[in-house]
Amino acid sequence: MSNGLLKGKKGIIFGALNNQSIAWKVAERCHEEGAEFILSNAPIAMRMGEMDALAKSTGSDVMGADATSLEDLEKLFDAAIAKFGKIDFILHSIGMSVNVRKGKHYTDINYDWLQKGWDVSAVSFHKVMRIAYEKDCMNEWGSILALTYIAAQRTFPDYNDMADNKSYLESIARSFGYYFGEKKVRVNTISQSPTVTTAGSGVKGFGGFMGYAEAMSPLGNADANDCANYCVAMFSDLTKKVTMQNLFHDGGFSSSGVTHKVIEKFD
Repeated sequence: MSNGLLKGKKGIIFGALNNQSIAWKVAERCHEEGAEFILSNAPIAMRMGEMDALAKSTGSDVMGADATSLEDLEKLFDAAIAKFGKIDFILHSIGMSVNVRKGKHYTDINYDWLQKGWDVSAVSFHKVMRIAYEKDCMNEWGSILALTYIAAQRTFPDYNDMADNKSYLESIARSFGYYFGEKKVRVNTISQSPTVTTAGSGVKGFGGFMGYAEAMSPLGNADANDCANYCVAMFSDLTKKVTMQNLFHDGGFSSSGVTHKVIEKFD
């Protein structure tokens, strides 16, 4: 049910690939709440994905951009400014590890692949905000979000170098959030439950870990639709004074030392 929480708001959503993507669900919910936006992804991802269907259902434009390329981002933000004037929200839902994809163990990672994953998964967030900052294209009380994971704080061995990427991503949000605060713009990260997406499912042992996280979370895992609802709240005017935060959206997993469900498995 729409309440029009985002009526009149304009934005850019990075990272929708298919209907399993969190960014896809966010786009659908933002549309339902009255927002307009441009959908963007890397050209190779656009060829693999189904973004045209999402664009049609939400009445959105699609524009390819490699988020690691300042030139591509310049063109994307210029297009957004030409279409909307200033914008109100940005979602960064981008992450990739070549080492994970190729099964490289963390103790023996390929450093060239590490640098690529770091650039795509973390530094791209700085580049996105840099262009938005330089072009002064965010409305006051706008909201910028990136999706992260608790492996930035805790050790999940098979998450590999993505844990390091997410840690850097969260630091960028805090650091750039300070400067965007001078423009009355919020910057936050959402630390989401493990979620069935094309990227997430590539992590070794993902199915078993989903079950463990469910048993360790008093409210159960937050799914992609839950995350989309949270993003809508963070884009809305109801959260105007929340910034520079890493917001755990995980059913209580991040605060639980143990649960009865887990104890029963070992008792």
